[in-house]
Amino acid sequence: MRTGIFVQVRLGSLRLPSKALLPLPGGSVIQHVMRAVQGIPAEVRALLTDERSRDALMPHAQAEGFEVLTGSPDDVLDRYCTACEKRDVDRVVRVTGDNPLTSARFATSILALHEQARADLSHYLGNPWGTGVEIIESRALFTARRHAAGSEEREHITTWMYRHPDGFTIIEPRAPEVSYFPEGRVTVDTEEDYRLVTRIFDELYRGEPIELDRLVPWLKAHQGHSPQKAGGTGSTHA
Repeated sequence: MRTGIFVQVRLGSLRLPSKALLPLPGGSVIQHVMRAVQGIPAEVRALLTDERSRDALMPHAQAEGFEVLTGSPDDVLDRYCTACEKRDVDRVVRVTGDNPLTSARFATSILALHEQARADLSHYLGNPWGTGVEIIESRALFTARRHAAGSEEREHITTWMYRHPDGFTIIEPRAPEVSYFPEGRVTVDTEEDYRLVTRIFDELYRGEPIELDRLVPWLKAHQGHSPQKAGGTGSTHA
């Protein structure tokens, strides 16, 4: 069983152009994403992007021990499936490139639950938006690629699976109490998001990834309670 940590990222965002390359204390947004997931056990670690973004991302990836795999700029589902085929990956840890506060500790935890349940798709519910991952079996991705037709189902790689739950084993446990804060939002999608995440790194970053046991108390003390979609993985269109 080969696991791939696949970080989807491209530099064509209209709301916040090249947001993955924006600086934070200690490195760029995308460097912190890669550093955050280093603690997750995997045989393959790669940024999944398009050809236009490849050259700008390459030095950041190489510095963190990641490779860069390219695919469709818009059909992200095919981008993932192609990467699985290229690197013979059986299981994917899906990460997005605008989430520098992804939690490796809780990614490893949901990965263990996923394995125990022999699930096809797993993620926690209720952790801050922008801190979680999805665990997906490659066979489930290939099934979705064969059947997903709409642009939304090709851009958001698990949408078709959630719309056809009878065909998959999907687990969505509540996040552990230490990480439960569904009102929290730390994905970098807008200038306002970037200012917030910069402040978090200014105050909490000490040379290693910021984990949820430190992040959640800070968010509860500083961030307003505006409900976000549960699940915590962050943007899905990178």
